[in-house]
Amino acid sequence: MVLYTSPFPNSFLSVLHSFSWGLIFPCYWLADRLVGSFVPTTYEKRQRADDPCYFHALCIIITTPIYLALLVASLPFALIGFLLWSPLQSARRPYIYSRLKDKNHANGAALLTEWKAAGSGKSFCFGSANVCLLPDSLARFNNVFNTQARAKEIGRRIRNGASRPQIKIYIDSPTNTSISAASFSSLVSPQAGDNRTVNAGIKRTTSMEYKGDNCGSNGEENREDKGGSGEPHEAEENSCIVRINGEENGHMSDTETDTANGQARASGPAEPSLEGDAEIAKTPNHKQKEGDSGSLDSCSASRESLVKVRVGDGTVDQSTVNNKLLYKASIMKKTSVRKKKHTDETFDHEISAFFPANLDFLCLQEVFDKRAAEKLKEQLHHYFEYIVYDVGVYSCHGCCSFKFVNSGLLFASRYPVMDAAYHCYPNGRGMDSLASKGALFLKVQVGSTPQDQRIVGYISCTHLQAIAGDTTVRCEQLDMLQDWLSEFRKSTSSSSTANPEELVAFDVLCGDLNFDNCSSEDKLEQQHSLFTHYKDPCRVGPGEDKPWAIGTLMDPEGLYDEEVCTPDNLQKVLESEEGRKGYLVYPTSKNHSSSQKGRKASLKGNGRRIDYMLYTEEGLYLEWKVEVEEFSFITQLAGLTDHLPVAMRLMVSTGEDDP
Repeated sequence: MVLYTSPFPNSFLSVLHSFSWGLIFPCYWLADRLVGSFVPTTYEKRQRADDPCYFHALCIIITTPIYLALLVASLPFALIGFLLWSPLQSARRPYIYSRLKDKNHANGAALLTEWKAAGSGKSFCFGSANVCLLPDSLARFNNVFNTQARAKEIGRRIRNGASRPQIKIYIDSPTNTSISAASFSSLVSPQAGDNRTVNAGIKRTTSMEYKGDNCGSNGEENREDKGGSGEPHEAEENSCIVRINGEENGHMSDTETDTANGQARASGPAEPSLEGDAEIAKTPNHKQKEGDSGSLDSCSASRESLVKVRVGDGTVDQSTVNNKLLYKASIMKKTSVRKKKHTDETFDHEISAFFPANLDFLCLQEVFDKRAAEKLKEQLHHYFEYIVYDVGVYSCHGCCSFKFVNSGLLFASRYPVMDAAYHCYPNGRGMDSLASKGALFLKVQVGSTPQDQRIVGYISCTHLQAIAGDTTVRCEQLDMLQDWLSEFRKSTSSSSTANPEELVAFDVLCGDLNFDNCSSEDKLEQQHSLFTHYKDPCRVGPGEDKPWAIGTLMDPEGLYDEEVCTPDNLQKVLESEEGRKGYLVYPTSKNHSSSQKGRKASLKGNGRRIDYMLYTEEGLYLEWKVEVEEFSFITQLAGLTDHLPVAMRLMVSTGEDDP
């Protein structure tokens, strides 16, 4: 299948489209500014509360007539432009595929050589977020504003979080189980292909601060070629391992404290030190950048910025260590929801201040504004080599009703995209019918076998009907989604059961489904057959989520409160039940309203979880096994959107032992 790198099949149509949009844009921009000036956000209201002279009201009185006059003057040109623009949409392609042009920073082809499916498994990390990048006047109804600046900052935070070093610390403390980690994000067992052993023990993570040289520099300027490494996992994960042996009662020894503050010791052939001497072996692929702790210019990571770990003997020159990193480790003794409290759970789960390190695939929703999409794409290309954006249809082409904006879907990947397809839901109602909401289906190549069989994966991203009470519409869309998924798999498969040319490693579905698993009004969606084919890591069954799962829809009124306006602050608030009740929208019932904070105590769950990450074991290579390794609720976009992003790491096990 040919991937579309431009919206139109020839340059003449592209030029004509640009000309028609140039005639429409002044009218569009003026109308957006005019409406936006009458819809203030709570952040703007607080700033204006201290204005004794009512300066803003005076500005509105002066600028409104000017905007109206210019709007009327631009209408004839907009009408001419619309008459040209609308018929052109019948020739428009359903998406734009963008690949990083700078070959020096492109490493997608190198990633394919890292996994040969011979004797080792591999993990893949998926992220999903609703970023609310609508035209500014419409975004204000969700209490967010300045869409263009938000798009750039969202992209910067995502790529900075994904490209940070991954730190994992294992603490052995056989006599104490009360210590809880400040960050649980990177706590996973070593991968099957990792020959660096980790002794069995109680696993904990620690709070650490990371500072690299030239903090604030872009990671793409400092990446090294990973293709020549003979250890695929180390090359891919950019991580090192530290082990800390805890003393009785959960207290760290003085030596351990020194180790945690950067006095690392090199590993030797001797047995691990009882005092917790640590080896830190950093692989320098990513540098710390601004924005990692949620702000544009922060050079230090939050306590969640972590890498893997192990203990040994010997010493390393302290100046060499300090020149590369500054580690500040602290053990937190208060219980946190990020700790895996449920012994029957097979994977780690947490509330994280960052997107996972080494994020492989990203699916975004509500990237409706085309200028914002370009800014977001530019930022994401610093980390993701392959991006599919401007997905959807316009005008009356392909759908029953007129579409003013696209689907809002965007996909970014570190691995090459092989095929892509888009379908528009024809049954949208109300305001949703003005957008070409639908589903984007992608096939990616993630490796190859020694026999030159391609290893591929399938990823689907969607955004369902948003209007409350439209249960029937959403169920119909879920039906269509399943049919389209099946059609896409069949149309893009080049394998036969007897002689497979491709091995399917995973099949993941994510997006904003606009219903939760606890609301009584969403019972039909909760019982849909989709959940018999795809597994939800956060779900026990229809109407019941796992105790650690939290809502992903925030109360818009509280987005700019000091308690939640930064990733760290939001993370801390969401770790407590009272904090969640104050800032998350809760499942609705017939007797309670989700907007009444004082009545949330009697409602089910930990908030409305409408953003999903699903996976299936059906249709995969029979000899392989797929398991969830880690699930995260992410606060790094605090203050930029009214949704919490989610991330899931899957381990694909080949069933073979390591050599």
